[in-house]
Amino acid sequence: MIRFFRSGNPLTVLLLLIYTLLVKFYYLIHPSAYMADGSEGLLYSLLVKWLQVLTGGSPFVFTALAVMLMLLQSLLLTKIINHHRLFPKPTYLPAMCYLLFTSLLQSWNVFSPALLVNMIMLWVFSSITELYTRTSARDVVFNIGFALGMCGLIYFPSIIFCLLLLVSMLIMRAFRLAEWIIAILGLICPIYLMGTYLFLTNQMTLLRQIPNIGLSLPLITDYKVWGAMIACLLFFVLGWLLLQRPLMKMLIQGRKIWAVLIVYVLVAMLVPFFNVHFSPAYWVLAVLPVAMFAGNVFWSVTNETFANVIHFIVLGYMIVMQYFS
Repeated sequence: MIRFFRSGNPLTVLLLLIYTLLVKFYYLIHPSAYMADGSEGLLYSLLVKWLQVLTGGSPFVFTALAVMLMLLQSLLLTKIINHHRLFPKPTYLPAMCYLLFTSLLQSWNVFSPALLVNMIMLWVFSSITELYTRTSARDVVFNIGFALGMCGLIYFPSIIFCLLLLVSMLIMRAFRLAEWIIAILGLICPIYLMGTYLFLTNQMTLLRQIPNIGLSLPLITDYKVWGAMIACLLFFVLGWLLLQRPLMKMLIQGRKIWAVLIVYVLVAMLVPFFNVHFSPAYWVLAVLPVAMFAGNVFWSVTNETFANVIHFIVLGYMIVMQYFS
């Protein structure tokens, strides 16, 4: 099976669709409604209300939307990877890994603010990769800042991804104070526009829902959460270690993009700790960049039999957690 995903053949998209139905089947037959734990942002709350009216609040519709979002995200991730040639050849392995690893935990398959933020973060990451080649990047950094501000309206702790933007600017470009100021202005702009709209429509009470942030250091006792996180961290570390040799042969831009991905993973792992109510569901933000390192693990294992064994071990663990736990 790994051999098919290793290929960059466009027909692999059909196989990826079948694979999605396989690993997400349990969640589709046991659907969950949208996530609402008190940490969601104002835009997410408004969107959910609209979807409830549109769909009648059907849990299956919300779960199906979540699955479709993840499939779309995996395809967009593949497009970014192949465009920048982060692997020696075009491949769908990171897309497969994203769908597989998000299936390890039930809360990662619920319609949530984190899934919507992941959609925007794919565009943010794609824009960050372009910073290295731009002579002037003021428009790009403003747009990235604006996108992160929109993320904050969906899930306010995701504002912390501004650290990713600032560190990425240090990695990808020489320091220019004007670009940093423009990036911060872009970050503030969506919140300012939302505040203006609420003021003009006499809904200022909703303004209190925007800065929805806290700090929590929970004691995690759920073994399923530990299992999913250990699997993700293991593949992240292995993927990074196996990347060291091919990294030396890459162009400078490719090396810088992988460095940005390291920062992306670290920041995404910190974001859920700033929830009003901690939930491991928001660690799906980190699974997206981790999937690239997991994909590198399968790419680096040249023995197809061994690569398939690793894949079936993870797949078997997923099935046990879903159906027999």
